[in-house]
Amino acid sequence: MTDTELLTRARAWLDQDPDPVTREELGALLARAETGEAAALADLTDRFATGLEFGTAGLRGALGAGPNRMNRVVVMRAAAGIGAWLGAGGKHVVIGYDARHRSADFARDSAAVLTGAGHRVSLLPGPLPTPVLAYTLRDLGADAGIVVTASHNPPQDNGYKVYVGGTGDDAGTQIVSPVDAEISAAIDAVGPVGALASGEGWTVLGEEAVERYLAAVTALPLEADRDLSVVYTPMHGVGGRVLVEAVERAGFARPAVVAEQFDPDPDFPTVDFPNPEEPGAMDLAVAAGEALGADLVVANDPDADRLALAVPGHGLLTGNEVGGLLAEYVLDHTSGADRVVATSIVSSSLLGRIARDRGVHYEETLTGFKWLARAGAPGQRRVFSYEEALGYCVGGDEVRPVADKDGISAALMALSLAAAAKRTGRTLVDLLDDQARKYGLHLSDQLSVRVEDLAEISAAMRRLRAEPPAAFGPLRVSGVVDFAGGHAGLPPTDALRFELTGGMRGRVTLRPSGTEPKLKAYAEVVSGVDGDVAAARARGSELLSELMASVAEMVTE
Repeated sequence: MTDTELLTRARAWLDQDPDPVTREELGALLARAETGEAAALADLTDRFATGLEFGTAGLRGALGAGPNRMNRVVVMRAAAGIGAWLGAGGKHVVIGYDARHRSADFARDSAAVLTGAGHRVSLLPGPLPTPVLAYTLRDLGADAGIVVTASHNPPQDNGYKVYVGGTGDDAGTQIVSPVDAEISAAIDAVGPVGALASGEGWTVLGEEAVERYLAAVTALPLEADRDLSVVYTPMHGVGGRVLVEAVERAGFARPAVVAEQFDPDPDFPTVDFPNPEEPGAMDLAVAAGEALGADLVVANDPDADRLALAVPGHGLLTGNEVGGLLAEYVLDHTSGADRVVATSIVSSSLLGRIARDRGVHYEETLTGFKWLARAGAPGQRRVFSYEEALGYCVGGDEVRPVADKDGISAALMALSLAAAAKRTGRTLVDLLDDQARKYGLHLSDQLSVRVEDLAEISAAMRRLRAEPPAAFGPLRVSGVVDFAGGHAGLPPTDALRFELTGGMRGRVTLRPSGTEPKLKAYAEVVSGVDGDVAAARARGSELLSELMASVAEMVTE
């Protein structure tokens, strides 16, 4: 694109932008670019040479003017495309949003555009957890749902996710292909946003939406034990009020909260990345738990669809460890041969081992809850699913409040499990040792390699496909699974798995992140336990460290 074409495109965008904030930003940038300033032209190129792609994860990107940023023009076009995809006016759409910068504006713009297109819109009453939107969509029997959130991304980002509605088993789940391509094509056909009809007759739901969600999650099967001391952080997100209310309604004592992180704050001032998985993100909560002598530390990510746990004196539990514990809890509180449990290709193999032992169906899906939410064959009940990135969907024989991941309902089950263990003088760590003795010790870790140029990720995956390594650290490669070919009936995806042997079993799975410029590596080692779990854990941890060092070297060559 020539400089002239770039400037013309930017001026055309400025002419249609209804937002004074981004108009001022772009106007100042244009003025600099028109003088030939190289930095300004480079910035414009980044904003206008391409645009955010609408995929199964919707939209996600940095805030700012231009088609390659999150802004009111991009959001209004997205809403118009969704409205066109829904078809003739009259469909019911539920919209939720978090407390990030511009989330409320984007939600109202979406409501106005969809109402203007003749659809019926219900807007949640304020910044709320994503699971409340997922629940309300099914509860109202709406045709589609939208949530404005960037989940655990950095403060400068925002995002936009779409959920399918209706009455099918996938109601209340995120879209999958080919719906994303259909919506993307509809967005591409939208003209200038100034020509879009804008309506004002949408409904703002009352607190009854939150009340109905709370009633659903507190109806989950919980043990009778309630003696538990808990420290909680919503990590500057929107989960605080709802989780605390859910915990108290379920009969537990009100958790002590990390005051510095309890109120929603879109700048996330106490963490570098508002993601419980990131190093340091849980430090304040863990320190508070240890200072107070708490039994358990609980955290949600900013939109509260993920759950992190720590045991004071022990530290953080991995997503796979929590997944294994919650899986057994759910299976202990459900019945029937039609039950199915599911996890993703990058998660631990432990869930498959538990399923075989319990005689229930097991399924492995692609990464992301849009796939996990669709696990199970006709006639099967998906009672539990999880992925190692702290996402869990829990249910019982009579209730599964949310079809997507939910960090609040999962927290209630984790508290129930921990309280029952405490009655016998034990913690979640002791339960992990029990699982190791029964199913073998499963230890896992992950590595994310962040890049500036996405081409580096593609090059690394091509290299590893063309020349698979013979070993990772002390474990030799015994087999390679390339998911690009649609392994075991799964849709094709850009991922590689290396099966490992040599003293312990193991595997390494590599895939590009779907939402960030990262190459992600997931490693696991598995060994039997002959009495002494601590000794086996020490040996396994040492081997896992060697494995991760080898993975880091391999993927950054």
